[in-house]
Amino acid sequence: MLPNTGKLSGYTLFITGASRGIGKAIALKAAKDGANVVIAAKTAEAHPKLPGTIYTAAEEIEAAGGKALPCVVDVRDEKQISDALESAVQKFGGIDILVNNASAISLTGTLNTPMKKVDLMLGINLRGTYLTSKLCIPHLLKSKNPHILNLSPPLNLNPIWFKSHTAYTMAKYGMSMCVLGMAEEFRGSIAVNALWPRTAIQTAAMDMLGGSEIARSCRKVEIMADAAYAILNKTISYTGQFVIDEDILKKEGIKDFDVYAVSPGHPLLPDFFLDEDPEKLEKMMVDYGASPAFKSGKASAEAAFSGPIGETFNMISGILSPELVKTTQGVYKFDLSGEHPGVWYIDLKNDAGSVASGEPPVKADVEMSLDSNDFIKMFTGKLKPTMAFMSGKLKIKGDMTLAIKMEKMMALMNKSKL
Repeated sequence: MLPNTGKLSGYTLFITGASRGIGKAIALKAAKDGANVVIAAKTAEAHPKLPGTIYTAAEEIEAAGGKALPCVVDVRDEKQISDALESAVQKFGGIDILVNNASAISLTGTLNTPMKKVDLMLGINLRGTYLTSKLCIPHLLKSKNPHILNLSPPLNLNPIWFKSHTAYTMAKYGMSMCVLGMAEEFRGSIAVNALWPRTAIQTAAMDMLGGSEIARSCRKVEIMADAAYAILNKTISYTGQFVIDEDILKKEGIKDFDVYAVSPGHPLLPDFFLDEDPEKLEKMMVDYGASPAFKSGKASAEAAFSGPIGETFNMISGILSPELVKTTQGVYKFDLSGEHPGVWYIDLKNDAGSVASGEPPVKADVEMSLDSNDFIKMFTGKLKPTMAFMSGKLKIKGDMTLAIKMEKMMALMNKSKL
């Protein structure tokens, strides 16, 4: 790993999303030099599923040798950012480095991405990065070696990186465009660069996207912390660069990258926006034992349904995965009556799963007949399948064990909406 030099001693870093993951790892690396760290993140109280708060991160930073200032900051809120900056300047005397790490992700196609999610991604990734940079720049201009570092990818305009998750790509590339523009705007005054990993990094977000087995195919957050440290130690003449973690560490003399692997020797999964086709990435995740929570182009095209029933099946398509297929192994046919009549099916037996209107291509293991409005209520958590069956609203033919498994999918759908 890259050794600390002490060069960041006394420097003040303002890091968004620093309560966990890569942001916290960068903070801890700087803390070992004796740096001051402003932890600008939303998590003030423990999350039931995600580790860490701004206060537990502060304890770790101070234990590592740094000074910490935990601040509750939603990067969409200008006042919260301004207040945190004012507190930081009062406590530490200024701001030397800004790390725009906070980010939101939803790897869903256009028809499957609610505008609430679009607004979230654009609000945090693009607007949040721009706003936080804008408010920090007056302070950075007073520093002797100021840096802005965005955790964002190179601007790869290959359409394959847009077709399956246009909104996310737009939002993430917005961060990269901030680098492109601000590096030129402040050339000679502030270094502005981007950092992106060569391989998947084991974080809570990656576990969510790939399932619990994905970790073996990832590197640890420390590789990004070391790469960020290398960038932040350079002079302001090093600017406008879209840096890949592995590349800069090789230039720093690092030869052993196994130390960064979660499972040394296990094949590593390439990250998004580089050279690997997303369909290959999806296959690699499955091959490595993971369950990708995204679909490449074919699945997105199949999900282009309209109307109340179609929208429900779009939601179902969004939670299909090889893991769900593996644990279910059934084909379900729905014969809907009432306001929105028609025949639909869910295939949870073949490939990564699929949904479509019409008769299933193979014999259904379970046939369910019900009113179309009751179908929508069941899949949105407003009507329990058991109650629907007992009250006669739902009629079932076929394998009852598989019919019961359908409740697992409904639970996943309702969880995904939270």
